Amino acid sequence: MTGPDIFRRRHAIAAAAVVAATGLIEWLMARPPICRCGRVRLWAREVQGPENSQQIADWYSLSHIVHGLLFYGALRLVLPRLAWGWRLVVAVGIEAAWELAENSPVIIDRYRAATMAFGYSGDSILNSLSDIACMMVGFVVARRLPAWGSVLLVVALELIALAAIRDNLALNVLMLVHPVDAVRVWQAG
Repeated sequence: MTGPDIFRRRHAIAAAAVVAATGLIEWLMARPPICRCGRVRLWAREVQGPENSQQIADWYSLSHIVHGLLFYGALRLVLPRLAWGWRLVVAVGIEAAWELAENSPVIIDRYRAATMAFGYSGDSILNSLSDIACMMVGFVVARRLPAWGSVLLVVALELIALAAIRDNLALNVLMLVHPVDAVRVWQAG
């Protein structure tokens, strides 16, 4: 690969710098580095459990993969001449900004009030950085798939999360922006 398609070392360094800065800022925000339980696990299965959003991955990791799929498509449309490596850096910056916002008191309180995340206290730094990595996986996968494959994957991941936990990216956005009581009742089971 040559030209705009090549992923260069400087792209990796720039993306790593954004991720490192995000971790540092979250540490300065007093986010816990790992789960307060003191254990590091690959997967936190229980959505309403104390380890959700604290471990390496959880059901919401699927939505971060969806972010990557969506960011790839959007940035390819908006910045078609920018090398894909720089588009990845931009996507990492967007995801990092979301992670910082998501872990701010304003958004944490909004999640508690408007979504099914009743006891949500924000992400651990480990989970937050893992969420960025999941977005990167989605971005790279989208680069390899035809557009229709990315669309099918987004739909599949959204349906898997919906079936497993009664939540997904679409519902999460809806409930943050315009809460619907019927959805909240349904999500509560």
